[in-house]
Amino acid sequence: MYREMVDLEKMSTEMRNAETMALDEMTPLEIITIMNQEDEHVAGVVKRELPRIAQAIEWTTKSLQCGGRIIYIGAGTSGRLGILDASECPPTFGVSYDCVVGIIAGGKEAFIKAAEGAEDNSGLGRDDLIHINLTSKDTVIGIAASGRTPYVLGALDYAKKTGCRTVAIVCNENMEMSRAADIGIELLTGPEILTGSTRLKAGTAEKMVLNMISTASMVGIGKVYENLMVDVQQTNEKLVCRAENIVMEAVECSREEARKALKEAGGEAKLAITRMLLNCNIAKARKLLEDAQGKIRQAVINGKKETEQPIISKQGVEGGQK
Repeated sequence: MYREMVDLEKMSTEMRNAETMALDEMTPLEIITIMNQEDEHVAGVVKRELPRIAQAIEWTTKSLQCGGRIIYIGAGTSGRLGILDASECPPTFGVSYDCVVGIIAGGKEAFIKAAEGAEDNSGLGRDDLIHINLTSKDTVIGIAASGRTPYVLGALDYAKKTGCRTVAIVCNENMEMSRAADIGIELLTGPEILTGSTRLKAGTAEKMVLNMISTASMVGIGKVYENLMVDVQQTNEKLVCRAENIVMEAVECSREEARKALKEAGGEAKLAITRMLLNCNIAKARKLLEDAQGKIRQAVINGKKETEQPIISKQGVEGGQK
């Protein structure tokens, strides 16, 4: 135990920040000014890891394309961030709640009330993945600022044995989780203004990476046309209006035309857009989308090819018939 405490002190996320040694004497403006200054470094930290983040996204996209899932698993703040990102995917992209899954040490109750002791049990990480019927089609992303959480290490170990691709998102260098995963994304945010409080810069960096992974993966499986969320779920008045706006932007039509198109398409903005862009019926638009794996741009290209007339030359049709 003593050795583990010494190792903890060596982590950059546990070190004291020289700029905030008098934090308890600062005014509110001084405190938030230094917080703002520290946060300015976070984007640069994430930028250095973009190649590894992109590789992780290739894997998560492939998982979704073959019927697998993105699985976030972590403890404390890291676990909560995974659940937050996962929970926002269904309303934003129209996927099921089984598509992107967030798991936290200690179970759902730990999202609100901390269950810090749960993170020390590697067997629980394994058991939680067994409980969701993990398969080799899934991609498992372990998240922990320290990079050494037993709960997450247990999960990564089980995931690799299952045949999953594995990713670790950590905020310290060359830690156990980075070595245990196929890819280690190391966000070296350094000492927090409040020593050891990794819900601050470390948490911000983790959230930025999760935003990238989920958003880019959804782009990859056709949930976006241009920069529009064309599978948005109309679960409230704001989102009903957003769906209309999306159709209006995509096809440059009036709100009344957008409403009519959405009604004809059963509320599916993607289907309405495809039908209007190709000026075809709903059944044809749906078939084209299915053949294009849900990607509007490809569906439109394929639809236009189907309507092209054969080239007629002086010698006849398509190559010289007389």
